[in-house]
Amino acid sequence: MAQFRPFEMDSILIEEQFMNWKEIVKAPYDRKSVDAYTRTRVILMNGIENASVLMSHAIERMTVDPEIKRQMAAMRRVDSMQQQTINWLNPANQTIIETTLGYEQVAVDLTANLARNEPDPYVKQTLDFALLEDFDHLYRYSCLYDYMEQGDPELIVQGNTEVKPGRPTVGHHRHPDDTMRKHYDKDTADIKTKMNYLTIVAGEQQTELYYKSHGFMYSDELARQIYSEIADVEEEHVTQYGLLGDPRETMLEKSALMQLCEAYIYFSCAQTETDPRIKSIWENFAKMEISHFEGCARLLEKYEGRDIRDVVRADVIEPLVVFEPNKDYVNKVIDEQLDLMPSGMEYKRLSELADTWSSFKFQWKVNRAGVPSEETTIKARDELVQRDQAKNIQEFKSQLAKRTEDVMAGRPAPPM
Repeated sequence: MAQFRPFEMDSILIEEQFMNWKEIVKAPYDRKSVDAYTRTRVILMNGIENASVLMSHAIERMTVDPEIKRQMAAMRRVDSMQQQTINWLNPANQTIIETTLGYEQVAVDLTANLARNEPDPYVKQTLDFALLEDFDHLYRYSCLYDYMEQGDPELIVQGNTEVKPGRPTVGHHRHPDDTMRKHYDKDTADIKTKMNYLTIVAGEQQTELYYKSHGFMYSDELARQIYSEIADVEEEHVTQYGLLGDPRETMLEKSALMQLCEAYIYFSCAQTETDPRIKSIWENFAKMEISHFEGCARLLEKYEGRDIRDVVRADVIEPLVVFEPNKDYVNKVIDEQLDLMPSGMEYKRLSELADTWSSFKFQWKVNRAGVPSEETTIKARDELVQRDQAKNIQEFKSQLAKRTEDVMAGRPAPPM
């Protein structure tokens, strides 16, 4: 594949980037014939554009300079048009649950790709940790798909991603104190770490917003409940991932890195896209984002006296972000980290957690009236239900339930 060299790429003048209504709204892909990873690329790029627009709006409300506001408004308008183009590629006959399975396939194979290529050990551990949770969400929603629509999740994932439990969703619900994470150092972090950070925050933020804006559309009470339950987990993920970023990065620095990330991911998508029509969209939008990156670089130089090359500190950003099967990697993480839990800003085995771990009482509170992700699983066909009976999954559930019951009953954990 070609290398991503942002300082050598062609760009398009921003005044030439605005589109008419016919250009914005393009024909959707065919739900029945689309490649699974074309669907995931559409979902990811929609999330990347949403994140850019939301960041830009936040920054404009915290700056007083009219020139910065004006230029960011122009870039934001183009980003908004791009987001609509991408999101409208989804067909109307793709159901909410089918789109949801696509979202979780994004979460699994994107997170695995980022983790496998993450140079910062702490950031990698955080990616691995949440990977097992999104992997489980794919399984729980697959059970819902079977229950609600008698659908086969394999028609969506197309054999690229396994459908089976990861760390069970019943154990994902943690006290906010246990979503705290350390941030990378902006002056020493690799540019790949910064790109991975922006990418995963965008992806998880979009997932949370999608579940919160679509889960209520069902009349089935259990479907409404599981979307609510998993949306709350996505809020945890957005919080933990967001905290990995260095808060000392200036607003203009963050904006420049976001535009660079958009160009980087569009370029990545174009290298492996199998649909020629959609590939051309990725290529064209990558050129637009290079222009936005260059505009932010000029603002950074004018208002902060900084050279963007001193921020990026690399002529090439590699490797690219690629959607591909990650079954061996995911299974390795399951084998090694299924019972890993966050305590403060570190990760510990469930057996190592102190009785004072805040999330024991939190889980008791939120799970005591029933757990939708568990109730949904038993409504699926037997072949799917049996996957939840795997020995490691049952042992984790049993150990977590016992520790929680002991803590609430005031029984101290046995010495290790």
